[in-house]
Amino acid sequence: MNTIQISVGDVVMQAELNQSLTAQAIWDHLPITGSVNTWGDEIYFGIPVNLKEEPDAREEVEVGDLGYWAPGHAFCIFFGRTPASHGKEPRAASPVNVFGKVLGDVSPLRRVKSGSTIRITRLGDSK
Repeated sequence: MNTIQISVGDVVMQAELNQSLTAQAIWDHLPITGSVNTWGDEIYFGIPVNLKEEPDAREEVEVGDLGYWAPGHAFCIFFGRTPASHGKEPRAASPVNVFGKVLGDVSPLRRVKSGSTIRITRLGDSK
């Protein structure tokens, strides 16, 4: 399992990537630095990865899921309700490729402000 570190301001957390093609493509491009945008309880930022929507892409995601939003070439971190949510669950604006999950508590992400610099780096490589 490939593990990444997500750092933005004083918030540092780890996430595990799954075995998808999206996860591998993002892993291959690390490290990545971007500027945070927020949309409800979602952080997203553009990355230099150009992928298509995978067959299992979906709008309904879980707290802690990492998603790739193909229309915006964006890395997304879901940690609660978004403007598209119908209940308490996070919901993407349109289908995302879910490629990993944050390990542990995601609540510190609520302190992250739009415009903050975010950095994604490799922590472990199972290959």
